[in-house]
Amino acid sequence: MTTFDLAPGSVTTREAVAQVYGGSVYSGGIVPAEASKKVFVYSDPSVGEKHGYTFDGQAEDDEFGTLYLYTGAGPGNQKMARGNKTLMDTLTNGREIHLFVADGTEPGKKLVKQRYIGQVVLDELPYVMRKAPDKHGVNRQVYVFRFRPAPGAVLALEPQDAVKPATKNGVVDLPLEWFGEAVQGVKAKGTEKHTTSETIANIKGGPRKVERREGQLVSAFEEYLTAVGHAFKSFQIAVEGERGPLVPDLYDVTANVLYEAKGLSTRPNIRMAVGQLLDYRRHLKGEVPEGMRLAVLLPSQPTPDARAFLDAEGIAVVVQEAGGFVGFPVQ
Repeated sequence: MTTFDLAPGSVTTREAVAQVYGGSVYSGGIVPAEASKKVFVYSDPSVGEKHGYTFDGQAEDDEFGTLYLYTGAGPGNQKMARGNKTLMDTLTNGREIHLFVADGTEPGKKLVKQRYIGQVVLDELPYVMRKAPDKHGVNRQVYVFRFRPAPGAVLALEPQDAVKPATKNGVVDLPLEWFGEAVQGVKAKGTEKHTTSETIANIKGGPRKVERREGQLVSAFEEYLTAVGHAFKSFQIAVEGERGPLVPDLYDVTANVLYEAKGLSTRPNIRMAVGQLLDYRRHLKGEVPEGMRLAVLLPSQPTPDARAFLDAEGIAVVVQEAGGFVGFPVQ
């Protein structure tokens, strides 16, 4: 396997990379290089911005450190094929992913310069699904891949690499049937949950056990809603001036109830859920029928005073217990 010796922060071109490591110069933003057993990703956030979406770039750091988002390849509703599948296959074939960002053009030429960011890996949640307009302004489903620094790597990110703020407010539905596919054993759902109760994530500072109680809770509740004949979905809420859309956990279409799930039934988690629900409701006015109710989905009963707080705010509580969910249906 060819060693990759380009230093993070260096500026090069796709042609120069292909001459040394292989891979096509003209095959889009995800370029497999068979000769060197690598995958090169060329990110150009300005492309999405032209069409009205701003998913690509460095997202705000979360508890797992640096996160870079990259919209997948393909016209129309994107499929897990070709370049997108090439990225997903790195989870099992061990190929390195190297990330570049467009950095202007050569003076007097149309040749785009590429700034090398560094080696990355797919996150434990490798992608989320979003809606994005195509060149004709028609919304379609896209994969938004989630990159983390590879173990031991430091990414050469600059302030201009941050995800660009949304240019206007907007709400679109996220139908959850988009998210039922299983690829390479990794299942990405509309509620962006993980399918295991805990995992080991390779993040800055070393491996860390990451509990996924919330994802398991939402997954069980979706199955429960399906069993009782309820339809559900989520929303993608763009907020002007802010980076990244708001995505509620789950909206029960049948009962007109918006849920926010928390993996712990503690007061801080419940207070956070209340704030999120009130924020979502503001933006969903006019997008859902009048009288939408709010509910917090919890894995265990809260304390009496925490429940009294929710009652005072008119927010229902649905709690998972053996064999089902207490508090459902929401009255």
